Amino acid sequence: MNLAAAPAQATEQRLLARLADLSQRLAVSIDLEQTLAQVAQIIAESMDAEASAVFLIDEAQQRIVCRACHGPVDISGLSLRLDQGLVGRAIARGSCEIVGDAHTDPDFAGRTLDARTGFETRSVLTAPIMTTEGAIGALQVLNKRGGGPFDAADADSLRLLAAPTALALNHARLTQVVVQQNRLRRELTMARRLQRSLLPKRRRGAFPLRALNFPAREISGDFYDFFELPDGRIAFTVGDVAGKGLDASFLMVRCASLLRWAGKEGLPPGQWLARANDELMEAIAAGMFVCAVAGYYDPFRQQAVWANAGFPPLLRVDRVGCFARFEAEGPPLGILRGMSYPEQQTTLDGAALYLFSDGMTDVRGDDGEVLGVDGVQHAVGEMRLLPPEARLRALVRRLRRMTVTDDTTLMVVEGEAPALLRIEFPAEARQLMPMRHAADAVLEQQGVDAELRAALVLALDEACANIIRHAFGGGCGSGRIELLIRREAEALHFVLSDTAACVDPERIKPRDLNECRPGGLGLCFIDTLMDAWKLTPLAGGGNRLWMVRRLDSANSHVIEHSPTALDAGASIA
Repeated sequence: MNLAAAPAQATEQRLLARLADLSQRLAVSIDLEQTLAQVAQIIAESMDAEASAVFLIDEAQQRIVCRACHGPVDISGLSLRLDQGLVGRAIARGSCEIVGDAHTDPDFAGRTLDARTGFETRSVLTAPIMTTEGAIGALQVLNKRGGGPFDAADADSLRLLAAPTALALNHARLTQVVVQQNRLRRELTMARRLQRSLLPKRRRGAFPLRALNFPAREISGDFYDFFELPDGRIAFTVGDVAGKGLDASFLMVRCASLLRWAGKEGLPPGQWLARANDELMEAIAAGMFVCAVAGYYDPFRQQAVWANAGFPPLLRVDRVGCFARFEAEGPPLGILRGMSYPEQQTTLDGAALYLFSDGMTDVRGDDGEVLGVDGVQHAVGEMRLLPPEARLRALVRRLRRMTVTDDTTLMVVEGEAPALLRIEFPAEARQLMPMRHAADAVLEQQGVDAELRAALVLALDEACANIIRHAFGGGCGSGRIELLIRREAEALHFVLSDTAACVDPERIKPRDLNECRPGGLGLCFIDTLMDAWKLTPLAGGGNRLWMVRRLDSANSHVIEHSPTALDAGASIA
């Protein structure tokens, strides 16, 4: 046995054991910071050094950063230029660097640190951490225990230890990427669920508002909402947040919630958007804004009123194909505090009102040209005679055949058949005769038999007379009444609206005919004649009385126990 070779063999065996231990421990490490801390400790112990450090290149900052260290001085976070220090030199050359006396080397960057901490750096050994794509960092050990300098054998040992370190770092980085992707996927799923929860539930049947939204990515910066108010109006909002991704989606959630909160108060659309704008200015990030429309649709009067904050123009189209375009008259939300938003309105009477985000106008056809507002108008015109649901599906199919680059939202407010009669007159008794003649003529045109026609006209006369007598003091003042008659299938709808003080529906009850007192028979007559009726106070003043009579009704009918103001000293609407 060669006794002289025994120490070298023992050292080699210890190195191999350390190398195996390092490889095994790093193979199961998936946390990057934990991996780096383990590497620093194992390197110091394996190289019998007083201190060690792991440096990694920060590509974004173009710096070399100490990510972990082991020894008496904590230098974690130390940042160097790519060409600075002994670490920078080893990385640039791609080779191990041995420095016997650090303070005599012009590239040694730790003089100030030594002076501040009291640690004395003597010898330094640095090895680059190499991958197939080049150096990603470096291992560095300081001061060999025993006082001697590092030598070529130490350099070989550190180079060997750098190999599993590189593999472990790549493994940890890839694992971290997967973890981040999974976390992002979970966050996107939660954001998508939150967004969907904010969208109103689909209404079946003849509900006049329909809408759809489909994102260009996993989540959308667009939103829409609609909800019914106590006075029978339907509030609606449509919005488009500038930008994409999570930031846009979070702002979308905030803005949609804010608009619903403000809309529940029944504010006029201009005030509604102004309040939302001022609230949004409290927290919106610089450079972000929201284009939005907020308004109300009155299904009884078929009137839509809204304010537009930088949203694409609204389109009104009737069954003949005539269009009206309503351009935005206010700036987007979140730009300047104290902005005003003018209101716009239209009466539908069988027409439809379209609201759409710029995702719809920005789609591109096979020729690369954007659809634009004119293209949307053309598509809507082609499909105007289709039923509402089929019309929406057809528009979506057309969009999906094109290149969609942005979130897309489309809302349609569908007007009912045009009114048979719509008249407004002063609340005066002398106006009742022309009202009766007008109503009778319309009912005769609809083929209503003479007996039922007379009863219906009488019911309208009784209702209007009581409005004039009890709500407006017999016709004094500037009160007004509006009568609207509409036919839906085999049912006639009568809507009386007034401008009197609001009535509490709960205090108006149908009269018991066994009571011995004069008056009060008008309400009982309406209760018997009509299939349903309902009194609703209106936001901002006034009342509305809605009555419906099925033309196939006999004596049976449905009574809604909604009180009216007939013979009760109050108005009818």
